[in-house]
Formats: sequence, C-alpha cells, structure tokens
Amino acid sequence: MTAASAESEAVYRVEGEQVISRFHAGGPWDDTMQHGSAPAALVAWAAENLPTAVPMQIARLTIDLMRPVPVAPLTLMRRVVREGRKIQLCEIGLCADGVEVVRGTVLKVLTQPDLIPGGAGIPAFQMPGPEMCPAPTQLAGMESPFVDGISMRLAKGGFDQPGLAAIWYRADRPIVDGFPASPAMRAALTADFCNGTGSVLDIDGWLFPNGDLTVSTIRPARGEWILVEAETMIGPDGMGIACGRLADIHGYFGRATQTLVLTRR
Repeated sequence: MTAASAESEAVYRVEGEQVISRFHAGGPWDDTMQHGSAPAALVAWAAENLPTAVPMQIARLTIDLMRPVPVAPLTLMRRVVREGRKIQLCEIGLCADGVEVVRGTVLKVLTQPDLIPGGAGIPAFQMPGPEMCPAPTQLAGMESPFVDGISMRLAKGGFDQPGLAAIWYRADRPIVDGFPASPAMRAALTADFCNGTGSVLDIDGWLFPNGDLTVSTIRPARGEWILVEAETMIGPDGMGIACGRLADIHGYFGRATQTLVLTRR
C-alpha cells in the first residue's frame, strides 16, 4: 500500500452485517482498543442507513460502551424499535466474538423545513473560525492512530491547560469505505472528544475514558469543521461528567454529554 492510499483508507469496511475494523480505529488508552469516536460515527452511519417512511434526521444518539471495543472484526446489529409519523427509534449493536461491546439508540425526527426560520433560543456564537486558530503543538497524551486522521485548531484553551476549552475538529480520514462522512457522523465523532477537550485531570496520572456518549442536535452540522466547547466536572467519589456544546462556522447546533470512568495510572 502506498503512503497516499494509507492516508485515504477508511477506518471501517462494512460487508453486510460484518465490520472490518482497521488499525486507524485505535485509541489513546490502548491502541488495540478503538477510540470512542470511531464506533460513535459507525452507529450514526448504521442508523442513517435504516430507511424512514418520511424524511427524518437524527436528533439524538446515545451509545453505551459496554466493554472496550477491540480493533478487530465486529458484527453489526440494527433494528427499528418504533416507527411513527414523526419519529423513528432504532437500536444499533456492535458485537466482538459474539459479545456485545456497543449498544446505541438513535432517535430520528420528522424534518420540517423552515418551520421556525432561524431557530429560537440559540446562544450567540462568538468563537473564531478554524482558519483563524492555531494547531496544537502537543496533544497531552491524546495521540492515537485515530487521532492521526483528525485535524485540530485551538479556539480557546488547549490540551495542556485544564478547564474549559474550545477546539475545532475535522475528520480527514473516511470512516466507512465507499461513504462520505455525513453531518450526523461528524457530529457523533467530534462529540466524543469532550473529555479530552475540557479535561481537569493530568493524563499522565489518570485514565478517564467515557463509558457512554449522548449527542443531541437541533439541525445537521454544516461543513467539515466542528467545534467542541467542553468542560469536565469530577466528584469526590470518582464519578465524572464531560459535557460540551457543538458548533460549526454558522453557530451552535447541539450538545454532548459523557460519563467518565476514572482510574489512577
């Protein structure tokens, strides 16, 4: 394989219900285990490929990372739980060696163009665009095969500065062979970076992967760059949450929340 073809190789190849996971899915905690962004985007792809009777779009995606997801062959399961005139609720599962490792639920809602022109209750967006922001000079332990396929720009704070931060992300590598990354896939993929974006713990002393991810949106993301404006809260008994607002160059379009699993290194 040439260097150019390696750079454009997708994270997954899907053949029916079989998923080939490539090296590019590897995460920062253990490169034999997938970065949470990869299965999040795959769940969004699988849900979008379930047909609806009327035009709908993904409004909410929740995934439970029931076990570490290996960089290995997976089996894809999907079913429609509720089919209605205004909503569709579907379940997406990923299994490794017959064991369920990811369970996703995805809610789609009826698309009603220009029902409320301009929207309502959306916070003013004042962050600089990605073209005005510097690339990070270091990633504070976030390096991984998956992150190698992501471009980043620092709008506020940084990986080496604890607390609230805002970072632009762009997925440069294809996710599923033969399919462009959809807005929902980009939103799910980017949302999983909340815990790294707004960390309050030193990654050299702590592990804080997420055990779940919920993404809620009011419209599809526009363009390739998505901003995560995130912060983390850690309780005294080892429970933590990372949450953030999602935006594109046109403004905020969603929110994301993760439950963190904390361990001393």
